[in-house]
Amino acid sequence: MKFSTAYKFALGVILLVGAHVQAGEWRDLLPEHNLKTHWTTTGNWSVNQDGVINLVPREGEKGWARFDAYLWLEGEYDDFEMEFEYKLQPKGNSGFYFNVGDRSDPVKQGLEVQIYDSGTKPKDAKLTDHDSGGIIPKIPPTKNAAKPAGEWNKFLVTVKGDHLTVRLNGEVVNEVDLKNPKLAGRPSKGAIGFQDHALPLKLKNLRIREL
Repeated sequence: MKFSTAYKFALGVILLVGAHVQAGEWRDLLPEHNLKTHWTTTGNWSVNQDGVINLVPREGEKGWARFDAYLWLEGEYDDFEMEFEYKLQPKGNSGFYFNVGDRSDPVKQGLEVQIYDSGTKPKDAKLTDHDSGGIIPKIPPTKNAAKPAGEWNKFLVTVKGDHLTVRLNGEVVNEVDLKNPKLAGRPSKGAIGFQDHALPLKLKNLRIREL
């Protein structure tokens, strides 16, 4: 059977598009070091010439309940992979939020991968959901793979269907069924963001792909 040139071209386009959708494509979330391209916030987040995002709390800012001050990514996501690096000061605290159904209430209407200065803990210390790689609410990491404050740490967060995998510095620290009763009532898709805990935080090499 012979096919016309136009048919072959159209078929090639369909196959190419299908491959793109299946494999996904990494998207730089800080193109040309511009925070405003993909992010919104009322917090004091800025980017330096090296492409590092800096959170420097303003005088008088306290706590984590200033939700509009979080760094929010445009759009909504369900199946995705998100990769980023973070650096904290001693006792630093933040979080990576996803599946947030309501940005005005992300703690109850979303899920959080904890970002914390866990690297200073003894390796055999008991871990909670508030250690780096823990899932809030109530699911601690299986190991402490965090580096000490002042060093860069790298997260890879994968959400595919009901399965969540969290890798910290190349090690799997959490694998979670999102139907776990501890996570009951949480949305299955939604916004992505970083917590402003009124503590200094640095981020770099942020990228995402939809699965």
